[in-house]
Order: sequence, then structure tokens, then C-alpha cells
Amino acid sequence: MTLEAAKLAAADNLWGAIIPELMLGCIALLLLGLEIILPRKHHGLIPDVASAGLLGTLLGLFLNWKSVMLGSETFSGLLYHSTAGQMMRAFFLVAALLVCLLARLTLPRQPVPRVEFYHILLVVTAAMMLLAQSNHFVLLFVTLETLTIGLYVLVAYHRTQPTSLEAGLKYLLMGALSSGLLLFGIVLLYGVAGNPALPAHTSQGLNYAELARFLAANPNNFVAALGIALVLAGLAFKVGAFPFQIWVPDVYQGAPTPVTAFLAVASKAAGFAVLLALCGNGGAFSPYGWLVTPVLTAMAAATILFGNLAALTQHNVKRLIGLSGVSHAGFLLLGVVAAHHIPMAVGAVYFYLFAYLLGSFAVFGVMAHVSGPDDAEQELDHYAGLAKESPFLATVLAVGLGSLAGIPPLAGFMGKLFIFIAAFQSGARVLLAIAAIGVVISIYYYFGWIKAAFFESWQPPADATEGPARPARSPVGLLTGVTLGALALASVVIGFYPGPFGQWLTMR
Repeated sequence: MTLEAAKLAAADNLWGAIIPELMLGCIALLLLGLEIILPRKHHGLIPDVASAGLLGTLLGLFLNWKSVMLGSETFSGLLYHSTAGQMMRAFFLVAALLVCLLARLTLPRQPVPRVEFYHILLVVTAAMMLLAQSNHFVLLFVTLETLTIGLYVLVAYHRTQPTSLEAGLKYLLMGALSSGLLLFGIVLLYGVAGNPALPAHTSQGLNYAELARFLAANPNNFVAALGIALVLAGLAFKVGAFPFQIWVPDVYQGAPTPVTAFLAVASKAAGFAVLLALCGNGGAFSPYGWLVTPVLTAMAAATILFGNLAALTQHNVKRLIGLSGVSHAGFLLLGVVAAHHIPMAVGAVYFYLFAYLLGSFAVFGVMAHVSGPDDAEQELDHYAGLAKESPFLATVLAVGLGSLAGIPPLAGFMGKLFIFIAAFQSGARVLLAIAAIGVVISIYYYFGWIKAAFFESWQPPADATEGPARPARSPVGLLTGVTLGALALASVVIGFYPGPFGQWLTMR
């Protein structure tokens, strides 16, 4: 690269475009510094600093929502700034804030370091925010691996519990396999589409727009098709789609409850942000719709059916929520399939993700109060009599599960409705019928959980050898009570009146 070319590339490095991510990185370093400087008795302030940093970053993002860089590329085409990217930034910051709240409840029950948890959480959140704006396979892979490596540590964070260590090992092995598939696919696309005659920032064929132009000019290239298939396989692992979902139940059960929530919501959303950028209308893979659409259609159908059928027999609620999350990945894949033909499907997917965030964190908030020190062992029986002992938690649980099941008039129902409308307009009628069957199946196990909370009574085992005693339930504090109430209320309000929120999410 010549000196003039280097100057031009440096001029494009607008650091102001990634101020939220830089802030999270600085706050993450600040937490480690505070751990060294502050006396141990004051380390309880560090989670407050992490939460305040996330909240301040979120407020700054909203104040600068209409950035002058929207619709433009920066950092030599690595980043593309859009309204969708801004929405996902806000999504990940809200999810991280809620994870901090859950961590305040669950981390003190285990003899584990706490500062490092919040440090890694902030770094992973920043990586997700960059991933949602990626416009180049180099940035995609770097940010994806950054968040994945962070999640390896967080999944095994309860290092004194064999279930957590087992979950971390399984996630590491399966994650390494998926990263290999993804990288091999990127290398094939690099090899077939690279052209040294192109400008510097697109010379490797890894910029999404440049790759789309190459694929449009070469519509039946076998190496490119193989590369696309491998990239889709690597991303399917990240979202827990069939046949790469085998890790989900064990990892969700063994991971700490806040990490399970982060995996179920934020990590899944990051994967779908990438899938929309690659497979949506005008995305990098859009010229190969003849390959992408059938692959994603088959994957969506199998994911919906497997997730719902496998969840029917589960009694451990963390495994149940994990397998139900697999089915939700199938519904979101239905939206990605429709997004190849119908632009409104992109907004439908984003609306579904926000509705999924509200319902999931409401449920995980209740789980954090019901679980004991060993939160891997959370059985349906532990929720028996919850409505009598804590009507508030039972109500939040019912609203959250009802939204996940798609019961009107909750936000989850509107999310599924928008996805189904997009699928109908795109002509995916068979897949739509399979999705409707999946909704019917899901009602059984979601309402089985609600039934345990409202209509069953806890019967302690007559003999200690017959089973473990139910863990003591944590009292609901003011902050957690207000947050859980707000999540449940938002699910109801958005379900009744999604208009402005839905219109905002469909903005491009």
C-alpha cells in the first residue's frame, strides 16, 4: 500500500462512529482498575459502575440516534451504519443491563470472582454491537470470535460446579467446530472472489457489497456455493438452529442463569443480525437465492419441529427454555427466508427479537429468584405453589411464558403474527403451516409450566433419598421488582399497541 493510499484509509477511520463500543471497552478496563485500587469491602460498588456505564452508553446512543453517518461506511468499508445497526446496539445494551441485574442475584450464591464477570460481559457486549454493524468478513470473524471466547469463559463461570465446567467444555468443542466451518467458508469465498485489481478495501472479496456483485456475475459457481453453505453452517451453530443445536440443552442447563439468558437472547440476536445482512434482500448472499432459500427453509422447518417436540418431555426448566429457544430460532429463520423477498420481513424479525427479549428476561428473572446455589437443577416441581407464595413472580412468569408461546394480546403474539404475514406474502406457505403446528405444540409445555405455578402445590419428599428439597426462594427487591414488572407491562402494552414500535423497527 502506498503512502497516499494509507492516508486515504486512515481518513476513513472515523472513531466517533464507534464511541459506544469504545466507552464499553474503557469501562471494562476501569472495572479491573477499581478492583486493584478499591479495598475489598468496597468491591460491591463495581457492579454499580458496570450498570451505570451500560446505562450511560445507552442514553448516549439515544441522544445521538440520528447520526450523520447513518447510511455510510467507515473504516475502509468494515462497518456499515444503519438504523438496524442502531437498533441492535440498543438491544445488546438493554440485554447486558438485564444480565447485570440477574448477576446481582445469582453470583453471590457461588464462591466465584465477580469483577471479571462484568468485565467480560462489557467486552462481549461491545463485540456484539460491532458484529451487528459489520460489512466485511474480516470484522465479522474477529468480533464473532471475541464474543464466543468471552462466552466460553462465562458459561463455565461456576467453576466449582461440574455441570458448569461440563457445559463450558461442550460449548468450547462445538464452538471450535463451528468457527472452523465458518472460517473455511470465508476462505473459499475469499479465494474465489478475491481480485487484486480492485481497490484496497475490497481487494480480498470480503466486503459484502463487492461479494454480492461477484456472485451476481457468477450465479452458478460451485466453490462460492460451498463457501456460502459453510458460512451458513457456522452461523447456524451460533443461533442454535438444526442440525447444529445439539449443544443447547446441556450448555443452557450448566451455565449460570444470567449467562443462559445472555446466550438465549443476545447471542441469538447477534447471529440473526448477521444472517439478515448476508441473506436478506440485497445482502451479500442474495444473488444465490437458489441455494440460500432452500437451505434456510429446510433448516427452519427442522428447527421448529425439533425444538418444540424435544421440549415436550423436559422437566428441567433450563433445558426446557433452551429447547424452546431452538424453536424460536426456527421462527426467526422463517423471517430470514421471507426477508429475501419481502423487505418488511426485516422489521418483523427485529420486532420478534425485541418481543423475545421482554418475554425471556421476564422468565429468567423469575428463575433467578426460584433457583438455589446450584441453579443447574431447576425442576418444574420447584415452581409448584409459586402463585400462593409470590403472586407477583407467578404473574410475571405467566406473562413471560404467554408471550413466548405467542398468546394474544402479548408482544410475542404480535411478533409471530408479523413473521407469519411476511412468510405468507413471500409464498412460504408450507413452512408457514409447519410454524403454526410448532406454535400449537409449544402451548403444551409453556402452559405446563404455568400450571405448575398456579394449580399445583409443593409436596416435600417424605424421605431425603427420594429427591432434593426445593431451594429457598429469594425475596424480590425493589429494583428487580420494578424491572420485572416493567418487562411484563411492556409485553402487554406492545401486544395491545405495537404501532409506533413496529413502525420504528421497520425503518431501514
